[in-house]
Amino acid sequence: MVVPSAAGREMAPESLPLGIIPTVDMSAPCGELARRLVRACAERGFFKAVNHGVPPRVSARMDAAASAFFARPGQAKQAAGPPDPLGYGSRNIGANGDVGELEYLILHADPGAVARKAKVIDKDDPSRFSVAVNEYVGAVRHLACRVLDLLGEGLGLRDPTSLSRLISAVDSDSLLRINHYPTSRSSAADISTKGIGFGEHTDPQILSLLRANDVDGLQVLLPDGHGGGDEQWVQVPADPSAFFINVGDLLQALTNGRLVSIRHRVMASTTRPRLSTIYFAAPPLDARVAALPETVTAGAPRRYRTFTWAEYKKAMYALRLSHNRLDLFHATSGSSRDVIDDDHEQ
Repeated sequence: MVVPSAAGREMAPESLPLGIIPTVDMSAPCGELARRLVRACAERGFFKAVNHGVPPRVSARMDAAASAFFARPGQAKQAAGPPDPLGYGSRNIGANGDVGELEYLILHADPGAVARKAKVIDKDDPSRFSVAVNEYVGAVRHLACRVLDLLGEGLGLRDPTSLSRLISAVDSDSLLRINHYPTSRSSAADISTKGIGFGEHTDPQILSLLRANDVDGLQVLLPDGHGGGDEQWVQVPADPSAFFINVGDLLQALTNGRLVSIRHRVMASTTRPRLSTIYFAAPPLDARVAALPETVTAGAPRRYRTFTWAEYKKAMYALRLSHNRLDLFHATSGSSRDVIDDDHEQ
């Protein structure tokens, strides 16, 4: 079942009503903002960020560069691929049988890597593409770091910057994914079963920041509000001026499950193409992922064993898109005392 969202409603100070997607004004006072972000990420794992500080001209230049790439002939686009995992892809998502009604470009969010890829993406003027992408990545990375610092403050971490330092490291494994969903070939009657633009999944990284054009399609899986434990797909109204930010698997593990990695999908439109750009904030490959000490107590023992981002990526690529990857990393032994001591040794 898919229900409309009340995403435009400003998030109330009390707990969110079930089925509601919170809107967070990023210009709010810091203390209040930190509390709102923690509540949104704990109760929904997802929120709409407005007054976020990313200049409209930066977003417009990124959109123009993306649109120009996808307007190129197929052979020219394929020169930027295949997606292994970086590069250009069409329909096939990964190597395990997942497909969608889209084409996409995945880039490493490193200025040098973008500049090298730009030589095949825009042979006429490589700097035109690389400047647009790198300026956008810089602005969105700054927003991601601000969100993580505020979450660190709201969670009461001794060092509120411990989360943002993971993605601001020089060897961060962050990515930029640009998705283009052509008008769906499915009819309105069967769009729910055949018009999957991008199938149900959680994002594996720490934080995802999505911005799209004015075409609907994004849906998130939320509790149904009846108390029976059922869930329902909620349609997220498009807003090209906002960022839609969600918790990733790593952030759920780092916060010992306090912040939740939300399942979401994209339905292809039967009327107009959809263009979206997602910044996936990730740590270096060798970064150790373990519950932060402040999130582990005798009453809340560590839920996940320690692992590296490289280990998690390897598991991710071996599984279908919809698989719950964190299930493979549950802690299976050790008392809460052992867990707390182990985490303090990081």
